[in-house]
Amino acid sequence: MTRTDPSPSPAPRARIRRLQLTNFRSYRRADLHAGDGPVLLLGPNGAGKTNLLEAISFLSPGRGLRRAMLEDVANTDGDGSWAVAAEVEGALGLAQLGTGIDAPAVDASPARRCRIDREPVPSATAFADHLRVIWLVPEMDGLFLGPAAERRRFLDRLVLAIDATHGSRVNALERALRSRNRLLEEPAPDPRWLDAIEHEVAELAVAVAAARTEAVSRLMREIESSRDAASAFPTASLSLEGWLEADVATRPAIEIEDRYRASLREARPRDRAAGRTLEGPHLSDLVVTHAEKGIRAERASTGERKALLVGVVLSHARLVAAMHGYAPVVLLDDVAAFLDEDRRAALFAALARLGAQVWITGVDASAFAALAGSGERFRVSPGRVEPA
Repeated sequence: MTRTDPSPSPAPRARIRRLQLTNFRSYRRADLHAGDGPVLLLGPNGAGKTNLLEAISFLSPGRGLRRAMLEDVANTDGDGSWAVAAEVEGALGLAQLGTGIDAPAVDASPARRCRIDREPVPSATAFADHLRVIWLVPEMDGLFLGPAAERRRFLDRLVLAIDATHGSRVNALERALRSRNRLLEEPAPDPRWLDAIEHEVAELAVAVAAARTEAVSRLMREIESSRDAASAFPTASLSLEGWLEADVATRPAIEIEDRYRASLREARPRDRAAGRTLEGPHLSDLVVTHAEKGIRAERASTGERKALLVGVVLSHARLVAAMHGYAPVVLLDDVAAFLDEDRRAALFAALARLGAQVWITGVDASAFAALAGSGERFRVSPGRVEPA
């Protein structure tokens, strides 16, 4: 289906009005005030631009855009603590969000603390009530050529921006699978313990597969409804490879759980020999196809793969806005190296139509001519950020 008007009214936006960092990466202190338009962070390579985007990404569930260990985020000259605080204007109005860790104790893993309006909350999942954050970073460039695990992580980030509880299900499934693998390593594992852990694995596996399948289905409906033959970005077709994902669309969850439990029980000797569980949604794959050419993304050209990825991210941003009633905050790291000039302009125009607040890093200001006269610019140097 081709939409005749590809420029709907912008959704209400979530935006970060002020961002403060303490002992975060290369910054002992940083304090930025942002307006309504795009925020452009300019500076040489290694200046710390991506660190600012990473700080914002910690205002969402998960481990941030670098998937870093908490202790690795702290400034090397500090005491091991770090903090990110933001004044946001989001779905519930103005709010103060904060996260970070205290100086770690000896031989103890740091615990991440999260606060909303200075009151503790259980986890960063609560931040999703105020804003959603999505990003495009250079590391995604090889997504379609890399291992399936990278595409699963990408998909789970898409799901997480829709359903903030998805990450806890994925983590619980990984823990349950590790427990099963450890039991299988024992010379004579107790069958009752294996039955119990496989019961848990099956429940979690079906829940994860269902969430992924629902997200892909919603995203495909958004892609089809927004299809525009004049777009600078090719149309992507998304599907999931895995029998659980195929079954959750047509069969009751309890039936699929029973089938998977039976499969796990039968596969115990094989999985014991392999040292891991060889079947389940932890091995599924996200398949992306260039719809106009009918070829899988890995067979497309380098430029086409990048454009496909950007198209998926844009469709996802529109889906988040439609589902939650407000546009997400979008982080674009080194997008000038990712896209040519025409596609950069098309990306900025699409995000402007969406109404999203966009934070962008770059080296050369001339690469962002399409943003001339709009938004705010900051000059970033090692450990410092100030208005340009």
